[in-house]
Amino acid sequence: MRAARAITVVGCHAGGEVGNVVVGGVLAPPGETVFEQMQALQADDSLRRLLLREPRGSVAVHANLIVPSQRRDCDAGFVIMEPTEYPAMSGSNTICVATVLLETGMVPMREPETTLRLEAPAGVVEVRASCRDGRCESVELTNVPCFADRLDAPLEVEGLGTLTVDVAFGGMWYAIADAAPLGFAVEPSEARELARVGERIREAAREQLRCAHPENPEIAGVSIVQLAGPWQGAGAVSRNAVVVPPGRLDRSATGTGLSARMAALHARGLLGAGDAMAHASVLGSTFDGRIVEETEIGGRPAIVPAIRGSAWITGLTHVLVDPTDPFPEGYVLNDTWGA
Repeated sequence: MRAARAITVVGCHAGGEVGNVVVGGVLAPPGETVFEQMQALQADDSLRRLLLREPRGSVAVHANLIVPSQRRDCDAGFVIMEPTEYPAMSGSNTICVATVLLETGMVPMREPETTLRLEAPAGVVEVRASCRDGRCESVELTNVPCFADRLDAPLEVEGLGTLTVDVAFGGMWYAIADAAPLGFAVEPSEARELARVGERIREAAREQLRCAHPENPEIAGVSIVQLAGPWQGAGAVSRNAVVVPPGRLDRSATGTGLSARMAALHARGLLGAGDAMAHASVLGSTFDGRIVEETEIGGRPAIVPAIRGSAWITGLTHVLVDPTDPFPEGYVLNDTWGA
């Protein structure tokens, strides 16, 4: 066995969405903040391609690089790598990262609850992990402030006509469309068509509905779409399907998606501080959400949401690159990666 590069990865999923965690073999990229470290990784992009493209990865895999945080009030930082982008925040990936940090002993576990602070590219995330018998049973993360940018925005989508969508920031920029008028009940059998329609909406929203974070304008543009089932009210479970570029379903209930939807519902006056709701994915896995407090960001009303879910470690992998491998950074084919 020869290896020009060897990377240690802990396999993990939260609610069915794969969020693997890189724990060895990669030096921390330069940068004074995790956002700057993310930009350094993005400028090179070889690590993301190696881990997420075939033959070592797939379009349904995310990877998270653990990095030291320069902040004294944080236990660690992490950079999120998704199939086509580097998002500023991800709920399912944060749950995976916290679970791996605790269950591998990288951060000491304290039972029955461990608290830690993680620096994501979008900012500091507070984590409360319920722990028992050496297992991280669930993770509640307090997300960065989230807000609605616009409600009922008209959107022209090829083949679908004029839709109305909400644009909201949940740690990532979302376009949220009602699933029912598009003929969806948000069921597993609809997965391929949900993904096709959602990607078409994303492309249109990215072009027509410009958006940028008021405190970090480099976090800009709709990057993800939520096809929302009917809202069942505060305290109840509502269904949703989130479409991740280049056009496939998030398998989890999606923490940033739940945050964005709560922000939109708050903007409509339907949810307030202390109110809770849950999202179910097409698989039936759930994340619980609640509004911790109301706040402002960039002079506009916002919320601080908390998301709770669970993750499971699936294995330990040493990713190798043979010096003669013709695909050292992988490849993509449009049968699974779209156009």
